[in-house]
Amino acid sequence: MRCTALACVCWLPVLALPLRADEGKADEVKSFVYKKTKQTNLELQVHTPPGWKARDQRPGIVFFFGGGWTSGNIKQFEPQAKYLATRGMVAIRADYRVKSRHEVTPDLCVEDAKSAIRWVRQHASELGIDPQKIVASGGSAGGHIAACTALAPGLEAKDEDTQVSSRPNVLLLFNPVLRFDGVPQLMQRINKDEKLGKAISPTLHLSRETPPALLFFGKEDRLLQQGEEYLKRAREVGARAEMFEAEGVGHGFFNRAPWQEKTILRADAFLTSLGYLKPKPTSKNP
Repeated sequence: MRCTALACVCWLPVLALPLRADEGKADEVKSFVYKKTKQTNLELQVHTPPGWKARDQRPGIVFFFGGGWTSGNIKQFEPQAKYLATRGMVAIRADYRVKSRHEVTPDLCVEDAKSAIRWVRQHASELGIDPQKIVASGGSAGGHIAACTALAPGLEAKDEDTQVSSRPNVLLLFNPVLRFDGVPQLMQRINKDEKLGKAISPTLHLSRETPPALLFFGKEDRLLQQGEEYLKRAREVGARAEMFEAEGVGHGFFNRAPWQEKTILRADAFLTSLGYLKPKPTSKNP
């Protein structure tokens, strides 16, 4: 099922399949330091596709783990990264600073996410990536900071070359937080700073130029309302936005079967519709 409206809701009845593709196994994972901070060096784990060469200009995707801006692990999204690498993308998992390990607040998480996208674009020729085909993705708090790379003004690291854009070209967001402003329990995380709360509320900054976005939510997730608000606003401004809703499940549903498989296959279809992936060969057997 493919959405044709600018903003719509999709229910996709997909069989629970293993995360695999027909093109073969991805190559080994490579590590890079993309940012040095006073607390720690931040790394990227890069999954390269079969037959990868540095001179390639492949689409790239950067995943940010969830954990409430407080915890989380770079290993999240490893299955999705491996899958998309087998489909021909350069798939990247990015570390960023969190409260439990580095005593930071969400605005610095956003700053790190922007730094990661900028670093990938700056090093696109080494990574074999098309700098105009970079996807930002993540789950929960990671989905929030991925959205903020496209939709939060400012919050750029001071010592970086801001002439290189930190803005991605596409968004894949797994039950993301999309608004701080007006949500007391979230505003407490930033000391009730109203200006910052508005800055890191992606829905407030939607425009016609917003990158195409696919959102994933469980229908029992209390954040679903934020996703619906994003879709409504996207429709109003003429930005492409689609949503996958999962029946009977709540927050974090995409981490486990059968939803892990269903969501990545829906993401595959979305990226194919944008020309970031080649259509899979038609076959009677999955």
